[in-house]
Amino acid sequence: MKMTRKMILTGTMVITLTILGCKQQKKNDSDVDAAAQTSMEEEAPKITLEKLEGSPAYEDASLSLNGPKTIQVADAGEVDFAFEVNNYELGAQTKSPNAEKLANSGKGQHIHFIVDNQPYSAHYEPVFKKEVPEGVHHLVAFLSRSYHESVKNNNSVVVRKLEVGSNPEDSIGLDMQAPTLIYSRPKGEYSGTDTENLMLDFFVLNTTLSEDGNKVRATINGQEFLVTEWAPHIIKGLPSGEVTIQLELINAEGNPIPGPFNNVTRTVTLKK
Repeated sequence: MKMTRKMILTGTMVITLTILGCKQQKKNDSDVDAAAQTSMEEEAPKITLEKLEGSPAYEDASLSLNGPKTIQVADAGEVDFAFEVNNYELGAQTKSPNAEKLANSGKGQHIHFIVDNQPYSAHYEPVFKKEVPEGVHHLVAFLSRSYHESVKNNNSVVVRKLEVGSNPEDSIGLDMQAPTLIYSRPKGEYSGTDTENLMLDFFVLNTTLSEDGNKVRATINGQEFLVTEWAPHIIKGLPSGEVTIQLELINAEGNPIPGPFNNVTRTVTLKK
C-alpha cells in the first residue's frame, strides 16, 4: 500500500499533537500540585509565642522546706517532705482572667515538686510523701498558680540536694551555684479549648535573662524563639497531635551554657 504525502503529514501532526498534549497535561498537573502545596502552606497554622500578662504577682509569697532536716536520707523509698507556705493559699483558685483561657487545675494553687529536672508532681498540701531512689538528687520546688504558672520571686522556690542511701553516687554532677534552667510547662495532654493557648513556663536559677545577656532558646515543632525575659509565654497555633518543645539556656553569643539541666526536650499531646 502506498502512503501519500498527505497521509504522512497527517500522521506526523497526530504524533506532534499527542506529544504536546502530554506536555500540557504534565504542566497542568504541576500547576495543580504547586497550587495544592501553596494552599496547604497557607492553611498550616503559624506557631506564635507571646508574653503572658495579667497574673497576680504574689511578691510576698514564700516557700520553705522544714523536712527532711538534712541532705542525707538513710534509705531509698518514701521520703516525708514538709513545706511551709506563707502569704499564699494552697488549694485556692487564682483570681485572674488567665484561669479561663489556660489549662486550670480544679484543685487550685499548688506546689510544683521537681526532682532532677524531671516532669513535676503537683501537691495541694504542704506535707506529703514521695518515692526517691538511692543516689544524689537535686530538688527544686516552687509555688504555682492554679493554671500552673510559677510564682517567681527569691522566696517562692526551694533548691535542695538530697543524698539518699548508704553510699549515694552523683551521676548528674550539677553545680547548684551555676546558671540552671528548670522546665515546668507545658506538660502532659491537652484537649478541647485547652489546646488553643499552651503556657510555656520555666524556672531559672543563679542567672537573669536579657536581650544582651543570657537567654532561653525555645524550639517548638522545629520553630525557634528567643526568650529574653523571665516570664511565662503563650504558645498559639499548634497542630493536633504530638508537640515537641526544646528549651536551652544560652549566653549572649547564642552558645549553650554548660549544665546537665540546661538543654531539655519534652513532648506533649494535643487532642482537639
